[in-house]
Amino acid sequence: MAKPSDTGPIEIQGYTEAGFESVRIAFEKNFLGDEVGASIAVIGEGRTLVDLWAGHADRARAMPWRRDTLANVWSTTKGVSSLCCAMLVDRGELDYEEAVAHYWPEFGAHGKGKVTVAMLLSHQAGLSGPCEPVAWLDYCDAEKINDLLLAQEPLFEPGSASGYHATTFGPLVGGLFRRASGRSIGNFLRDEIAGPLAADFFIGLPESEEYRVAEMIGYDIGAMSVEFANEVQRCALANPEANPEISNERAWRAAEIPSVNGQASATGIAKIYGALANDGVLKGTRLLSPETLAKATELRHKGIDRVFMLPFEWGAGFIRNVHKVLYGPNPHAFGHTGYGGSYGFADPERRIGVGYVMNKMGASLIGDTRGANLIRALDACF
Repeated sequence: MAKPSDTGPIEIQGYTEAGFESVRIAFEKNFLGDEVGASIAVIGEGRTLVDLWAGHADRARAMPWRRDTLANVWSTTKGVSSLCCAMLVDRGELDYEEAVAHYWPEFGAHGKGKVTVAMLLSHQAGLSGPCEPVAWLDYCDAEKINDLLLAQEPLFEPGSASGYHATTFGPLVGGLFRRASGRSIGNFLRDEIAGPLAADFFIGLPESEEYRVAEMIGYDIGAMSVEFANEVQRCALANPEANPEISNERAWRAAEIPSVNGQASATGIAKIYGALANDGVLKGTRLLSPETLAKATELRHKGIDRVFMLPFEWGAGFIRNVHKVLYGPNPHAFGHTGYGGSYGFADPERRIGVGYVMNKMGASLIGDTRGANLIRALDACF
């Protein structure tokens, strides 16, 4: 039993298939540290291997965390938004090699005419952040942010490097998606992915679902001391300044920000990546053809990312696990990690999709120890 809280001991709830008990043990150990509320799910070829939840959905520890509790998963949203784009590619409505300006002519101004769809999705467009000062709630108005970015010259030569588009990925990719398909990513996700898979994942949360959203608990801002080495980092990470609890605002949850404001459960994420780990299909629902999935995850850029200042390999919006650092031992695994600790990934070798969400945010931008502990425990099960 994990450590007592103000309301008594933490009870781990849910299911682990025989042979996956080590994940339960690691999950329980996380609650001996900073975990407040969390869930972890693993789907293998349509079968639930792990589905665990525990703790509390609020800072006061008065609301129990439930199986269907939703949390703001920050950049874990980017992987699902990238899947939406891949589905348009599969249907012939979008082409990775085509210029963004082909679909969105205004985008091509100020040196951005040669930015391709794949370059935008792989953070090579040079639009890592706005140069003009903005507030977090400005991102609830995608057109306002896009007007700033369309009038801006790239912060580096497009295609020459990656510079993580931490928040701007959302309005830009959302704007492209809408112009290519006539639909918003949030609506497409609801109708074409979340609905058919019965997967809890929202970009643009209906008010009717507010009752099951966890209160996000930020870290002490002083715990994240960052020396910005370049303008790309400053624009991406310091405009606006960090405010991890902005996600508790109703206006934030209601907006569609396809980079950072997805509201999801662990099982919802695991179902989506479970399909991608199984050649694009889960329990008879096909999201993608294997051919388009290969295009979505093939190498689009390799090098030191100008925001993270770490080596990254990007697919068309997905983080490739080639260094076997984030998502276990399979270099062909892929997914996306979120600010504070959440993640979702597919391991096509083991044919599993994994989702982890929590409400107590860590200060690390990537590689939170709680999630890493769970992945190590999962690796031991194979």
